[in-house]
Amino acid sequence: MNVERLSGLVLYVREGCHLCEQFLIELSVDIGPAVEGLRVLDVDRDADLAVRFGLRVPVLEFNGDVLCEAVYDGPRVRRALGV
Repeated sequence: MNVERLSGLVLYVREGCHLCEQFLIELSVDIGPAVEGLRVLDVDRDADLAVRFGLRVPVLEFNGDVLCEAVYDGPRVRRALGV
């Protein structure tokens, strides 16, 4: 999978969030080495993100569209990414 193609893939997380950790593991299994192109942003490190997401983490976006939140939706992610 082309890592450059995934430049629009962003995972919003919170440090110490077990759901976020599990979400990242499942995503890594699906996209393999391309996970290196993933931007992972901690919502607590940016006041605007903290307001935007509140307790809604993890959230995976691709090119600005939410693919899934809280629970990893593998089939939807694979369709969106073409894997």
